[in-house]
Formats: sequence, structure tokens, C-alpha cells
Amino acid sequence: MAQAQPTFWPRQIDPHKLLAQTGAGRTTQDYRTNQEVFSQGEVADSVFFIQQGCVKLTVTSDYGKEAVIGIMEEGQFFGEGCLQDQSLRAATAITLGDCRITSITKDAMLSAIRNRPQFSKLFMEHLLSRNSRIQEDVIDQLFNSSEKRLARLLLLLANYGKEGNPPIVPVILSQETLAEMIGTTRSRVSFFMNKFRNLGFVDYNGKINVHQSLLESVLHDQPEIKRENSNAIE
Repeated sequence: MAQAQPTFWPRQIDPHKLLAQTGAGRTTQDYRTNQEVFSQGEVADSVFFIQQGCVKLTVTSDYGKEAVIGIMEEGQFFGEGCLQDQSLRAATAITLGDCRITSITKDAMLSAIRNRPQFSKLFMEHLLSRNSRIQEDVIDQLFNSSEKRLARLLLLLANYGKEGNPPIVPVILSQETLAEMIGTTRSRVSFFMNKFRNLGFVDYNGKINVHQSLLESVLHDQPEIKRENSNAIE
């Protein structure tokens, strides 16, 4: 189960300007929808920063089963495993729309972390933010029903409650991807999505538009979205 990672940059700092200061070893490229940035098993020798768009991270088992492990958004790093001597990519990164992505070589990234305190601070906050999100995801998986996990995921993807109050955006993921991210089946997601639509929490026609009423229901733990017994297995 994976959730969308939150954009964490402090408002007073512009990460784009800090990236520009890394100098040599930095390149920016535009990607089309569903284009691979890198694939599982490739040599890992650079870190990526999303200037625009969203990227899906997936892993594939030896038996061919694929799972979504994260959705990375504008203002976030990914592929930083190479900084821990990860020689090969542990996941595949695929764009979810048109994207502009900056790649920074491992050497340039390590140099910026050592020599540029502001950049080092921002990257540390990125790692801490991701660690915090992973802990929240584990708690979510253990104690909340798949219905409530779906509601939380939709709110995160739509930008509700994020720092800086970014504009609310439609969710463009398929029901299959949503199911993989919360650890349930597509049929369950379809059932919950129809329920949310009937309650006026969402509407969708190709894209999912998430309404404020879904957030209010989750925050107040209203009976429309009920918490199952923590011992339940779905």
C-alpha cells in the first residue's frame, strides 16, 4: 500500500533556485504521458526532481506481479536510493501526465548536500517528510478500513490539507491504480467510488473531482465512512 507523498517545501525557499545552483551534473527534460523516466533494474546514478507533473513508482516481482508504491508530485525528489550505494533501480518511474523533470547526477547531488546548507536542509526535510508519510500509511493500513483509506488517498491526491494551500486538482488515477495503492481490489474501489458519488463526495467523468464534503466527513468521522474493527482483514 502506498500513498501520495506531500509537497513539503517551506514557502520562503524556492527549490528551483537551489537546484539551479547545483551547476554541472544537472539536466532538465520534458516527458510525455506514460513515459518511463527509469525502469527497475537499471543503473542508479542520479536523483530526480519534479518541476511539473506527477510520477508513479511501481515495482514488479520475479513472478510478474506489479504494485504501485508511490505517487510523486511537483516539488519532490525521487530516485534518491543511489545516494545510499543502491547500484540498481529498485522501482520503475512512469509519468502520469506531461512532466518536466530535472535529473542531478549522484556526484553533483552529494556535492550540493555537503557544500550548500540550504539545499542540504531542504533535502533532509524531504527525507523526514517521506518517513513521516510512511509511518502514517502503516497506521492507516492497520487501523482504517479500505473505504477510509480510499477517502484519505483521494484527499491527498486532490491537494486537500497540504502546506501552502495549493489549488484543488482532479485525480487522474484509474481505479486499478487506486486499489493497488490502498491494498484492496478494484471491485471494492468501484463500490466505494459509487457510494462517494451518491453521497455527493466526488463526481467523475474521466477525472475524479473530490469535494470538500469528503474531507468534512473524514475529519468528523461521520457514519457515511465507517471505521471497521481493527482486527478485520479485507
